[in-house]
Amino acid sequence: MKFTAAGDALVQRRIYEGYEGFDKIRKYIEKGDARFFNLETTLNYEGECYASQFSGGTYVRTDPEVFGDMLGFGFNITSFNNNHAMDFSYEGLLKTIEYVNEYDIPHSGVGRNLDEASAPAYLDTANGRVAVISVNTSFDAPMMAGIQSRRVPGRPGINGIRENKKIQVTKEYFDKINEVAEATGINVAKNITRAEGYYPPLPEGVCELGAMQFVLGDECKVISTANEKDLERVKKAVFEAKLQSDYIIISVHSHQIEGADKANPPQFLIDFAHFCIDIGANAVVGHGPHLLRPIEVYKNRPIFYSLGDFVLQLYSISFAPEDFYAKQGLNSDDTVHELLAKRSANFTRGLMAQKVMNETVIPYWETDENGDLTYLELLPLELSMGGKKSDEGLPFTTKDTGFIERLAKMSKPFGTEIKMKGDVAVCTW
Repeated sequence: MKFTAAGDALVQRRIYEGYEGFDKIRKYIEKGDARFFNLETTLNYEGECYASQFSGGTYVRTDPEVFGDMLGFGFNITSFNNNHAMDFSYEGLLKTIEYVNEYDIPHSGVGRNLDEASAPAYLDTANGRVAVISVNTSFDAPMMAGIQSRRVPGRPGINGIRENKKIQVTKEYFDKINEVAEATGINVAKNITRAEGYYPPLPEGVCELGAMQFVLGDECKVISTANEKDLERVKKAVFEAKLQSDYIIISVHSHQIEGADKANPPQFLIDFAHFCIDIGANAVVGHGPHLLRPIEVYKNRPIFYSLGDFVLQLYSISFAPEDFYAKQGLNSDDTVHELLAKRSANFTRGLMAQKVMNETVIPYWETDENGDLTYLELLPLELSMGGKKSDEGLPFTTKDTGFIERLAKMSKPFGTEIKMKGDVAVCTW
């Protein structure tokens, strides 16, 4: 089988017909039997939905017709399970499901309850049936879909992978944290409640500072693991997909980083990607941090830790909720221009001001009858920056492929070699 995929499409306006380079990109995407992208916006009309109290950063929404424009690139399966899925609350999420369904495109990761959100989506092609299971590791707690009980409907939301974090510190810091807690009295109320039996006793070697827990260890570090119930849910979905499909793709939206470099995938994400392959997935397609991350071939299965942005149009919102203005010390008597200018320091900082956030690739890969990888190449793209407003944030093929060297360097420790060959970058492992 043959596959193509793209990262985040944070698309906020109509894509004008026949823009230069569109046909070449569409032709490349259509090389795949299955052609996936992440829709990082909500679909609803102005005034149709309330804004949520929280957002993924920018409150993003666009008119439903924009989804049709995205399908013009040739994509045939999608997910919108990301940190923006509930920017316009439950109604915005449900409207997005409704409008995507009107285009009869398979999607996974978001649903009217947790069973629906965690179920695989299936795409039938002439060369086989593909399942996509979509998860999200970066989300506000209310976004998690709910399980239905015998008498209460499930809660709409996303298929989340909750992160269990432990902050490990040495005895020196452990003692200092206890001193700070004692001096400030931050734990007093919780300690009283714990003594009344509402919280379990703290285990040996664990201390608290308000909501934060610390464990005693021989070095200072953050230890992150995935919630076991969430892993079991993914395992169950993969097991089901094995019966129903020939090939399984896991879509992962994740913003977590390792250290101070956004390009470094955290060990938490690496462990999860390996887990997915170990239980039977054939590929892991990552997105979320808005830039490229390493490519790994693990057990002859590709892992794209992040494909970056396919479309990035953060400056194309035409209106915003009061909550968004308030975060910048403004109100809705101010213009969107003033709002975005203030947040971006007059458009000198943020995602759209950084070239690295506007460099991406479309992978094309082929597999054998066992679902193992036999060939992998990448089409380099750049998103338009600083040119015509009608082109802003749209993808274009590029001859400035220096960023492929950076991708090759970060992928080499994962066992992947990447070299330009003509207009594409060919991967070996």
